Amino acid sequence: MTLLHPLHTNIPLPEQMNNPFDYEPHPLCIEAARQLQNSFARMSDEWQAEIAKGKMFGILLVSAPDEALLYPPSSTLYPLPSTTHHPSPTTYFLAAYSGQILNRSDWEGFVPAVYDYLQPGGYFKTHEAEVTDINAAIARLEADGRMEEARKCVEELVVQRRQTVADYQQQMNEAKRRRDERRQQGGILPEENARMVRESQFMKAELRRIKKAVNQKTTLEREYEAWQDDIRQLKQLRKRLSDNLQQWLFAQFRMLNAEGESKNLLEIFADTTAGVPPSGSGECCEPKLLQYAYAHGLRPLQMAMFWWGESPKEEIRHHGHYYPACSGKCKPILKWMLPDSSSDFLPASSAHQLPLKTAPELPILYEDASIVVVNKPAGMLSVPGKTDTPSVYSLLRECCPQAEGPIIVHRLDMATSGLLVAAKTSKAYFGLQQQFTDRMVTKRYVAVLEANGPRPSFHPAPKTDSSLLPKGAISLPLSPDLMDRPRQKVDREHGRPAVTDYQFVSSDRLLLYPHTGRTHQLRVHCAHREGLGRPIKGDNLYGTKADRLYLHAEYLSFVHPQTGERVEFECSAPF
Repeated sequence: MTLLHPLHTNIPLPEQMNNPFDYEPHPLCIEAARQLQNSFARMSDEWQAEIAKGKMFGILLVSAPDEALLYPPSSTLYPLPSTTHHPSPTTYFLAAYSGQILNRSDWEGFVPAVYDYLQPGGYFKTHEAEVTDINAAIARLEADGRMEEARKCVEELVVQRRQTVADYQQQMNEAKRRRDERRQQGGILPEENARMVRESQFMKAELRRIKKAVNQKTTLEREYEAWQDDIRQLKQLRKRLSDNLQQWLFAQFRMLNAEGESKNLLEIFADTTAGVPPSGSGECCEPKLLQYAYAHGLRPLQMAMFWWGESPKEEIRHHGHYYPACSGKCKPILKWMLPDSSSDFLPASSAHQLPLKTAPELPILYEDASIVVVNKPAGMLSVPGKTDTPSVYSLLRECCPQAEGPIIVHRLDMATSGLLVAAKTSKAYFGLQQQFTDRMVTKRYVAVLEANGPRPSFHPAPKTDSSLLPKGAISLPLSPDLMDRPRQKVDREHGRPAVTDYQFVSSDRLLLYPHTGRTHQLRVHCAHREGLGRPIKGDNLYGTKADRLYLHAEYLSFVHPQTGERVEFECSAPF
């Protein structure tokens, strides 16, 4: 069966390969995705239930040098419409899914894994079983009730010994206090002084004897330490075997590039900051699709990836939405695999950035000797980035050359517009900074959310319908998504607290009141399934790209660092 699926359409072919890290899906990719999604209904119930839990799928448009590669449509994963009214297809697509589905990477109609390490009896599964056995042995030891009782007894012994030493040290301190008082009284005879010296020497020696005695290990303690040592050695062995197996696996993933050259994952990631591939590298849709295309003489034209099913608990993914490649695992690999002309990747966060040659105006709404309040345009950085793109900081340095200190007290995301206060003196800077730290600054944002779409049957209904409940609060801790910077994710274990109040003013428009200032806080709280479940319109990181991000800081109130009076500023959104 061929994995090369034909597209019967008159949509023009794309002119060049897209940037997988910042793209809008080509109409042909959308059509290919539609055909692929229609095929899901023909798969088994178990298969459909598995992907309904959440899975990333990918499409790669390709051109084939020889149409003989194409098998009859009846042999494809899904039946295609009759082609009697269409010319022979000249555009095809490949399909892929990330990782595995039901522990398989060889489902019919999808490109295979770059390296299928799940074969029963293979090297990986054999050595993985060894690690699994060690895990089981550790679990048995840790679950031994006798050792739990021993642990409690040992802990009690430790407490008792410390108390014994502490009690005797208290006696020594009391004896010393009495001797010191007697010496202060004077009139001490030689015999009495000698007695006090002997008492001091004896008590010091006795303390050493007590410490030596309490440090003697009991049989129970020796058994408990041996048990702990067994667990420690097993964990060290597990780590060594796991690391070796992971290194072996990375070496098996030999990634092709457009020139027919190959490198394994260890070589590709050698020059990255981490120096080693993250777990799961090479198993995303993008490298799987390109690997198959290069191995079979196909020319990549465009790719697109979409999420199917339930949203994950941490990252923001919505059913049917298209997403860019991740940075942590995919970027080094795709830089190697794609042609030089396609490898000048732009970060997704640059989607709304102002052109370098643009000299934007920075509207100043208020200025005095201490502070300046500006209306930051969407697409402008608050502080300088990696390029010479104009920023609020650089423009204020030009228009306020007398300003001293760091100037920028707080920031707005590049894509966010609205009110931003800056300090012209060091005193004002530290005063305002303290207010932000103490949460004495009041901020209000206005946002427009993406329109509500039909909710899939497998998606859980929200606890409250935002159209019926006009206001509420969202508390979701956030942390950086280390595998997909600059995105943030909900992280209940290691994330920092983030709280936002919201109030709808219409079905799509709402006011946002952040109580904390985490990176992308409002964007994540709106987009995440446990927040509002609706991305802000134009959010290229957590939703769908538009002409701009529809988020504006419209109100700002704080205590003036010079006068001590509370001041308020308001600036209506341009949308």
